[in-house]
Amino acid sequence: MLIPGGYSDVGTVRTSNEDAFGILPDLGFMLVADGMGGHAAGEVASRLTREAMEGFITRTQADREFTWPYGINPQMSYDGNRLRTAILVANRRVFRTAESSSDFTGMGTTIVAALASRTLLAVGHLGDSRLYVISGDRVTQVTRDDSWVEAMLAENAALTRESLAAHPMRNVLTDVLGAREHVEPHIVELTPEAGDWIVLSSDGTHGVLGASRIRDIVSGAAAPQDAAVALVRAALDAGSRDNATAIVARWLPEP
Repeated sequence: MLIPGGYSDVGTVRTSNEDAFGILPDLGFMLVADGMGGHAAGEVASRLTREAMEGFITRTQADREFTWPYGINPQMSYDGNRLRTAILVANRRVFRTAESSSDFTGMGTTIVAALASRTLLAVGHLGDSRLYVISGDRVTQVTRDDSWVEAMLAENAALTRESLAAHPMRNVLTDVLGAREHVEPHIVELTPEAGDWIVLSSDGTHGVLGASRIRDIVSGAAAPQDAAVALVRAALDAGSRDNATAIVARWLPEP
């Protein structure tokens, strides 16, 4: 069971908030999307993603007799397949909207989402929005960024994150939702321990805080909502020039 809270802030530089977050606490569903594109297209992409995914997760909560438009991966749980399909449904909606108007050409969004059952947490993501699990003093980044930096580090063991910190392509994403007709989201399934914290964030938050700082802020909070607000405010205080968003949830055993 998840006890979640979320918070988003436009920040001190931008005039609109292209981040979107969604929480369906009764369904154990959470998402953070960070949109991109001109003419407010990023805001449209993240909003459409939230609407499409929340709609699919809600419709499939009680009714298991529905068509799987993208097939089923037998290596995933039922909820893992639901989450994957929800992302693919959202991708189709954003991509088709982008094709419908020149104002939306090239728009897309990152996505990180989680769907909890009694014992399992399914995580789906594209782009560089992240999910962390904090268990005691240990913090684990569950997601891996779809970015040029991560691709270079995986390709060349001699490179370091520090050596790429000033590279002109350091902020380039290699995969997002909605920019292409066909994508394949990353799905991870894990079993958190009782009392673990789950953190979802856009790069406007984690990009200036780092994993250990996120752990310290969350661990010192009284409740998930307090932790989400504290993370975003800490990111802005640390100089974030982007929209900043965080969802924090506590994993508790079923009564």
